[in-house]
Amino acid sequence: MRQLYSPRAPIVSEYLEVGSGHEIYVEQCGDPRGIPVVFLHGGPGSGCKTDHRQFFDPKKYNIILIDQRGAGRSRPYGAVEDNNTFALFSDLETVRERFDVEAWVLFGGSWGACLALAYAEQFPSRVLAMVLRGTFLARQCDVEWFFSNGANRFLPREWEAFVERIGPADTSSMVDVLYAGIFSKDRGIVERTARAWEAWSSAVVMFSIDSSPDNYNGDLKVAIAKTRIEMHYAKHRYFLDENQLLDGLDRLPDVPITLVHGMRDLTCTADAAWAVHTGIPDSTLEIVRAAGHLSSEKAMTDALVRAADEVAQLLRGG
Repeated sequence: MRQLYSPRAPIVSEYLEVGSGHEIYVEQCGDPRGIPVVFLHGGPGSGCKTDHRQFFDPKKYNIILIDQRGAGRSRPYGAVEDNNTFALFSDLETVRERFDVEAWVLFGGSWGACLALAYAEQFPSRVLAMVLRGTFLARQCDVEWFFSNGANRFLPREWEAFVERIGPADTSSMVDVLYAGIFSKDRGIVERTARAWEAWSSAVVMFSIDSSPDNYNGDLKVAIAKTRIEMHYAKHRYFLDENQLLDGLDRLPDVPITLVHGMRDLTCTADAAWAVHTGIPDSTLEIVRAAGHLSSEKAMTDALVRAADEVAQLLRGG
C-alpha cells in the first residue's frame, strides 16, 4: 500500500495580491522543472495542509499549493467579499502565470474536485491531467444530501443534536438558516451556528472512521471563518448553474482523468463520480471499498498516491 512521500519544505512561500483586498497564500515544492501540479483544497474554505505536498513525487512534480480566498493562510481570513468561483479561476490564472506554467495537473478533492472540473471546462488548454477525489458536483441533490435530506438518515442522533443547536428552523431550507445564522449581527447566534455546523459536518465527513470523536470544540475563529465561506458558496449555489459541470464535460481536454471515490463516502455520494466517469471517454474510476471521504484515510491515500504516480508516468512518456 502506497504512503505519502517524505515531508519536504517549500522552496517558495509567499502572498499574492489578487484584488479586492484579497491576498492568497501560495507555496511551491518539489522540482521547479518537474510536471506542474496544483492542489485544490476542499470546503470551500478549508485551506491546505502541509501533508498535501506529500501526495506527489518531489523528484517528478513541480508542486503548487494555494489557499483559496479567505481560507487557510490567505488574508483576510474568512472574507467572503468578492469571493466566488469566477474569482478563484482568476486567482488560479494569476498563480499559473506567476510560476511560468503553461499547463498543469489539477489535483482536487470534494469542493476542490468541483473547482477543478469548472476550471478545466473554462480553460481546457491549461490542463495536463486531472485527479479528482470525492467528486462534488454542486447540484441541488448534492447540497440537499449533505445539508438536509440524505446523510441525516445515517446519523439520526447527530442530526437531532444539530437541529437542536440551531434552534427552531425549517430544516428543508437549512442552507438559508445557516447562512442567516453565520452572518447574523448577534455574536451569540454566529458562534452557535459555527459550532453546530462544525459538529454536523465533521460527523458526516468522518463517518467511515471508527474512532470519530463525539465532541468537536476546535478553534472558534477557524470554525466561524470556515462556516462563513461554506455558507456563502452554498447560498449562491457555488456560483454554478444546475448540472453545469455534467453538461460541460464535452469541453474538457483529451487528457488523463482519474476519479477516486470512497465507497463509504457519506459527504459526496459515489454516483457523482460515476456520472462524471460515464460522461468522459477513457477516464478512470476507482471506487475504494475501505475508504470514506477523507484523503488521510489509508486506503484513500494509497489510491491518490498511485494515481499521481501513474499520471507522472503517463506525462513523462513512461
